[in-house]
Amino acid sequence: MKSTSTKSKDIKKTYYLSPIGLLEIRGSEKGISFISFVANVNNVIENPPCLRECVNQLNDFFNGKRKSFNISFDLEGTDFQKKVWNEILKIPFGKTKTYNDIAKKLENKEAVRAVGNAVGKNPLAIVIPCHRVIGSDGGLVGYAGGIWRKKWLLNFEYKDFQGELFE
Repeated sequence: MKSTSTKSKDIKKTYYLSPIGLLEIRGSEKGISFISFVANVNNVIENPPCLRECVNQLNDFFNGKRKSFNISFDLEGTDFQKKVWNEILKIPFGKTKTYNDIAKKLENKEAVRAVGNAVGKNPLAIVIPCHRVIGSDGGLVGYAGGIWRKKWLLNFEYKDFQGELFE
C-alpha cells in the first residue's frame, strides 16, 4: 500500500447497493480511498470512470464471481495501520484470523488492542476484508458495518466451503 495525498476536489463519489446495504465509494484516479456502509444517498448517483472498476468488482464479489479484489488504493493511515490492513488483505476468502494472529504476524503479540483499533479504522469495507477478523474465542466482535453484516459476509464466504458457520 502506498501513501499518497489527494486533494479533496479530485475525490469522486458513487454508491453501490449490495445485498447487505448501501455502500458509499470514494476515490480518484490514484485509487479507492473509502468504502463504507451508509444509510442513504446524499446526492445524485453517478459512476465516475475512476470508480467503475471498484463497482464492477464489488458486483462480481456479491454475485459469487470474485474472491479477492484487484484495484488501486489511495489510503491515508499510520504505518502501523497500513501494516495491519496489509495483513488483513492476506486472509483468504472463506477463512478467518484473530486479532492475536495479526499481532503475532506483525511480531508484536502485545499489540492486540492496537490491531483492533487499526482494524476498526479500515477505510475500505469488504475490499480490505476486516470482516474476516474475529475474536480469540472465535466470536464475532467489532465490525463498523454491524455484527449482522459481518455474520452475513462470513456465511456468504463459508458457503463455498462448508455451509453456514455463524448462527
